[in-house]
Parts: sequence; structure tokens; C-alpha cells
Amino acid sequence: MGKKTTDNSVSIDNIYTLDGRVPVGKAVPFGLQHVLAMFVANIAPIMIVAGVCGLSAQDTANLIQTAMMIAGLGSLIQIFGLWKLGARLPIVMGISFTFVSIFCYVGPQYGYSAVIGAVIIGGIVEGLLGFFAKYWRKIIAPIVAACVVTAIGFSLLSVGASSFAGGTGSEDFGSWQNWLLGTFTLVACILFNLLAKKHWKQLSVLFGLICGYILALCMGMVDFSALEDVAVVAVPEILPYKPEFHISAIISVIMIFLVSATETIGDTSALTSTALGREATDEEISGSLACDGFASSLSALFGCLPITSFSQNVGLIAMTKVINRFAIATGAVIMIVAGLFPAIGAVLATLPEAVLGGCTIMMFGTIVISGLQMIGNCGFSQRNITIAALSLSIGIGFTQVPEMFHIFPELVRTIFAENCVAVVFVAAVILNLVMPKEKAEEK
Repeated sequence: MGKKTTDNSVSIDNIYTLDGRVPVGKAVPFGLQHVLAMFVANIAPIMIVAGVCGLSAQDTANLIQTAMMIAGLGSLIQIFGLWKLGARLPIVMGISFTFVSIFCYVGPQYGYSAVIGAVIIGGIVEGLLGFFAKYWRKIIAPIVAACVVTAIGFSLLSVGASSFAGGTGSEDFGSWQNWLLGTFTLVACILFNLLAKKHWKQLSVLFGLICGYILALCMGMVDFSALEDVAVVAVPEILPYKPEFHISAIISVIMIFLVSATETIGDTSALTSTALGREATDEEISGSLACDGFASSLSALFGCLPITSFSQNVGLIAMTKVINRFAIATGAVIMIVAGLFPAIGAVLATLPEAVLGGCTIMMFGTIVISGLQMIGNCGFSQRNITIAALSLSIGIGFTQVPEMFHIFPELVRTIFAENCVAVVFVAAVILNLVMPKEKAEEK
């Protein structure tokens, strides 16, 4: 398990401590591994939303560049803290997939400027709620957080599978080439993890990505078109879109921010549980939520979408047990540099989806196991079993049949119909509040 210790000596062994000093040259590969694990997921929401909002290719490219800088800046705040912002844990931030469905509804109806306005307000609301998390966090009992973490893992399995097959919407989705790339990358990760010695084992994902990328190059499956007409240096523009404020759009987006907040609580809880062997403190939860919210508002001021903690990076930490803040912060610096030098981001963008999928399948599965371990740590009382079983069966089961939500208003369908994390959270909270505590638990 990772340990919250401070070691003044500079050693590679400190990658397993929270605050130990690690040589810069040896820390960078661990940070780069986190960047590669989240890069495609960081830019994909922008590409989807920009497309439905009718933004130009140049606008989309500018937003991708901004996304890298904001993700890096948000990650640094989470890792080291700024005033009351940040959990001071190695949490990696990125553009949230949670908001894609609502933006695909708000954007075409009101315009991209309305999306930006809603994000500014919604981020402030989440940030303020974060400051008072210790007062309302009581409804997020350990069994509720455990169910949410498990749901996050399950919700990501289809994302990993889609990447493995080439990415949803790709022309060669499920082709034998993508199967070969994904399988080869996954096998490379497993073999490296089995054969490598000491700390090198924890670079299995990076090794798999490199091996998969080389195979993709040999197969001619790397698209270098993203490298055409790339500027050498570029700085994001403040307020490239004038915010517009529509009450219905704002309310809808605030609801999704509440869902995003539950995912952040789950990610923070999963990180401390799997890597530090303890529950997250009120200060850590409060700081992570405040950073989530206010950093999202900052992102909107630069014309970009909300950022949040990335579950795949929590899964990477759970798998590798590399918890060192400095080592993972080097990844945040790489993201900022990638934002200043668009060519770096363009090169990373050439990573085929199938290669990423071969690595993320293992990481996402680790999140599921982490959630189940958290449920086990809560104790298998009849009450906990009922809460976990019912909330997971309702959340995961109902959202696999989204048509059953057709009787509800559009807003309800947008939030819950295909978002199992939101449904699991609501069901677990209600069950935890209404079910009587057992005598043994009260004692």
C-alpha cells in the first residue's frame, strides 16, 4: 500500500510514498503513463460536443489545446492544493464525459455560448457545495461511496470495450485489425507486468502503449493528418465565446454537476482506499469537489468544457500502487506543455483507439474490484448487502434498457436514462436513509 510519509532522500523507491522525493528522470515515465491513459478520453468529449454544436475544425483544434492546459492545471491544483482547493492527492483531471449527453441537447438548442454560460454557473455551484461538504457528506455513507465506485467501474467497461474495437463510430469498428491491436497491447501489458522486476512492473501500461503503437505503425493504422499545419507555440484565448445564460440550460447542467460530484467523491474514496488503505477525509473530499467546480468554471472562461477527476487514472494508481505526488505531477506538467506546443498534443492524438483499449480494459476492471473491496470493508451485514445489491441492480439494470424511462420528462431522461452512476447514487442514498440500522451496526 502507498504510505503517506516524507522521505528526504531521493530514491525511485519513493514512488510508493505520497510525498517522497523521486529523481526527475525516473518520475517522468510514471507521469507520462497517466497522460497516455487519459489523453484520448480528455479530447473525445470536445470533439463530440464541438461536432453537434457546429464548431469549425480550427475552433475544435483550439479547444483541444485548451483542454490539455486546463487538465494539467486542474491536476496540479488537486495534487498540491491551492488555498481550500484540491484534495492534495494524486488525482488526475480531464474533460468530463458525464456532461456530453446534456451538452448535445443544450448546444444545438441554445448554441455553444449557452453551454459555456451554464458551465460557469454550474462550476461555481459545485465549488461552493465542496466548501460545505462536511455538512452534507453524511448522506454519502461508506456503503454509498462503495456502490458509486463499483458503478463507475462498470460504466467504464463499455468505454474500454469500445476503444478496444476501434472507438465508437469508427469505420473499422470491430475489425480484425483492431482486435489484433487491442489483444497485442493487452498481452504486452500482462507480460511486462509478469516479467519486469521491482518498480519497472508499474510501467506495464506505458510499455503496452508503446508496443501497440509500434505495431499500429507497421500496420499503417496511425493517422498523421493531425500533424498538418500545426503551430509551433500557441496560447489559449480568454473568453473566445461570449457566455449566454438560459435558465433551463443552467438547471440541466447543474444537475449533471451534482452527478459529477458523486463520481469525484467515488474517485477520491477509491484512491485513498486502494492506495493509502484508509477512508478519504472531509478535507480531501471538500478540496477535490471545490477544485472540480471552480476549475470547471475557469475552463469555461477559456471556452472549454468542465473537468473532473478521471476514474481511469484512479484505476491506474490502484493497479500500480504508485501514489507519489511528484511523479504523477510530472504528467500534469506534460499536459500543460502539450497545450503550449500543439504539436505534442497532435502526436499523442495519433494513438489508435484500439491500443488505448487494450490497456484500459485492465484498469477499468481494477476499479470494479476496488469498489467490491470497499463494499467488503463496509461489512456484509444484511443492510449493506441490500443497499449494494438493490442500488447496483437498479442502476446498472435499468440504464441498460433506457427506453423504460420514456414516460419521464426530457430532463430526467437526460440525467438518468443512460447514466448508471447517477441512478446507483440516488438509489443507494435513499436506501441508506430509509433502511433501519441493525443493532450490531448501532453498537
